[in-house]
Amino acid sequence: MKTKESGSDAKFATKTTSKESPALSALFKDSIADLYWAENHLVKALPKMISAATAPELKNAIESHLAETKVHVERLEQIFELLGEKVVAKKCDAMEGITKEAEGIVEETEPGTATRDVGIILASQKVEHYEIASYGGLYQLATTLGLPEVAELLEQTLAEEKLADIKLTDIAENEINYKAAEEA
Repeated sequence: MKTKESGSDAKFATKTTSKESPALSALFKDSIADLYWAENHLVKALPKMISAATAPELKNAIESHLAETKVHVERLEQIFELLGEKVVAKKCDAMEGITKEAEGIVEETEPGTATRDVGIILASQKVEHYEIASYGGLYQLATTLGLPEVAELLEQTLAEEKLADIKLTDIAENEINYKAAEEA
């Protein structure tokens, strides 16, 4: 790409590269394996949150996210295929820690209370923010590495994670936080 002022090639004119850095590619694949473990872990953890939640709209939001999470696992499997890699999971310490914290919140709050639901929302949003950061960074990296099909799959999931976070915020702001504030 030529710049108008100098007629020379612009620096960083494109977001993709035809050169593949072996180290960067390895980091990308490792991060996909980490996220694959995290999503599979959520498939197991979310039903516990559904059971612990009281508010129907919160239960529905988590059930919806569980269904989406199963699709996210399938997309990550497609990504492994597009990369020509065997599907592999690498333990995600961050997601394990976030879900352990969520379990602690459930244990420390009274069953059937809006306060417990607030705690579940807080924990769920930590999950969403981790996923948003992960999918956002990997989307940018896929774009940089010149992997448009992979980037598209990551971008789809990123959009869904952002919507899930917004839905949780709406549930908290429009009802549950107020109910919890009124509890004795």
